[in-house]
Amino acid sequence: MDLGLTEQQEMLKLTTRDFLDKECPKSVVREMMEDERGYPPELWRKMADLGWMGLVFPGKYGGLEGDFFDLVVLLEEMGRACLPGPFFSTVVLGGLAILAAGTEKQKQALLPKIADGKMIITLALMEPNARYDALGVRTRATAGRGEYVINGTKLFVENAHIADYILCLVRTSENKTAEEGLTLFLVDSKSAGIRCTLLNTLAADKQCEVVFEDVRVPTENILGEPNQGWAIVERLLEQATVAKCAEMIGGAQATLEMAVNYAKERVQFGRPIGSFQAIQHHCANMVTEISGARFITYKAAWMVSEQLPAAMEVAMAKIQTGHAYQQATVFGHQIFGAIGFCMDHDMHLYYRRAKAGEISFGDSDFYREKVAQELGL
Repeated sequence: MDLGLTEQQEMLKLTTRDFLDKECPKSVVREMMEDERGYPPELWRKMADLGWMGLVFPGKYGGLEGDFFDLVVLLEEMGRACLPGPFFSTVVLGGLAILAAGTEKQKQALLPKIADGKMIITLALMEPNARYDALGVRTRATAGRGEYVINGTKLFVENAHIADYILCLVRTSENKTAEEGLTLFLVDSKSAGIRCTLLNTLAADKQCEVVFEDVRVPTENILGEPNQGWAIVERLLEQATVAKCAEMIGGAQATLEMAVNYAKERVQFGRPIGSFQAIQHHCANMVTEISGARFITYKAAWMVSEQLPAAMEVAMAKIQTGHAYQQATVFGHQIFGAIGFCMDHDMHLYYRRAKAGEISFGDSDFYREKVAQELGL
């Protein structure tokens, strides 16, 4: 197991950073927090032209034939830049699911459009009971002639208001276990009966409540097999969790760099504040936490990329990364002092994303339970 980056991955990392430094300054991030769309179409177009949306897709679908680890490298730089927009929901939550479980017809119809930046997709999983497991799925679909009718409510559906398709996990039959009887549908967002409402969130990201009222979906829009949707989502959640960890590591690294640079430049009592032991220890704690988070995330990413069992590693990565990112922003605030608490300061952008990322796809306690289960407890 070699967790170092290849020459191609190093090049991807550097070119991504250069591009985002130029095309996605913090002024754009703040502007998109107030913009209902949540992303600038011109930036989205440029990203598509670079091949980012099709990075992990085979060439026959318009992709660059990269692997999951390549995607992690890309997402780390996106997290560093606080990149706004539907990349995560479209490529990670939508594209990877279709690539893994879609029929050839579905792949041919959807993946080239995703790769070309012409389609936005998202995943509707969580419901008002706030669970990420199969027990939380209460939205139902009843079978008819060549179609299903969906009724229920999904919460925190990222970018649902601008999505072309919503991947929706629903219960289609009652079985002995919660995992059985779940089906994943590709729902056209323009279907009659869908009501989408933007939610106010801490990170000002574009998450929605989506209500399905007698929404009709053709049987051919099932992703995978009927009543077998949980296996697809379970694998997808592993990938999405590691991808979110990569994003958070990028943000934590940017926070560290900001704090260290400020500690070197800010003079107080006749010398840089970085010469004081308290500040030095804050920076040392930050880099230690972030390095540990990066290691376990890269290990989990490698295992997921190699399709190895990775439940323990994914859970540990989420716990460690969530803690490291939040600690980095807390220490960063202390190093910057009062100015770091001003809304115009970049530290707030990272602090909000750290808090949001920690609970994405399950909070730390959720993943501690997973680690305990893997230990046989």
